[in-house]
Amino acid sequence: MASDLEQICSHINEKIGNIKKTLSLRSCGQEPNLKTMLNKIGDEIITVNELLNKLELEIQYQEQTNTSLKELCESLEEDYKDMEHLKENIPPHLPQVTPGTQNCVSASDLDPEEPVKVEEPACTKKPPKELRNIKEMPFITSDEFNGIPAYMKCRLTYCQINDVIKEINKAVLSKYKILHQPKKSMSSVARNLYHRFIDEETKDTRGRHFIVEADIKEFTALKLDKRFHMILNILRHCRRLSEVRGGGLTRYVIT
Repeated sequence: MASDLEQICSHINEKIGNIKKTLSLRSCGQEPNLKTMLNKIGDEIITVNELLNKLELEIQYQEQTNTSLKELCESLEEDYKDMEHLKENIPPHLPQVTPGTQNCVSASDLDPEEPVKVEEPACTKKPPKELRNIKEMPFITSDEFNGIPAYMKCRLTYCQINDVIKEINKAVLSKYKILHQPKKSMSSVARNLYHRFIDEETKDTRGRHFIVEADIKEFTALKLDKRFHMILNILRHCRRLSEVRGGGLTRYVIT
């Protein structure tokens, strides 16, 4: 019981002490000299708070920039590996580069009665006509990026936008490869996708290339988050795509 009373007395005395300090500070604030000093301190606190807010924003920007640079480095590493792989696996049917001196034949070495045979270069294999006709979205140029309003870009970078374009093109190519594939050669998965693609067609999309969010989930690793939809707004602003809605579905049409 005594300990409880001591705690109560200690608590009351602490409160009384705080009240006394508050009253003394209040009385100090009424003095002209001290009042001016307190106002200056208040202004300094506001200035420091603003600087801290700016510093926090700058730290967030630097973190996002660092993330973008890491993604760019990973992309460059993948491109470098692909280049090395191509370098080490050059197809044997490609024409070999020979020194110019070996290709030079003097007139004295030629038989005037024997017709000269001119070897035609090997024809490079072209992709199928159907694949060549698949429309892809052009990347955003630096001038276009600089012309995008700041409220649209927020903290998105040039590389992040073009990375999404690359993935959208990947989804478009994968979808229309299936649509151009002979039905007899389709797997059950491809056949189900084919029927979904046909069902999603409308009179407004006939003859045009488009994808829906299900295609992005199916063929890419993109996250359909807030950042993704911000980039879609930018692509609409830059006239890279348009939207056709209907039947509870949003179709992203390549323009």
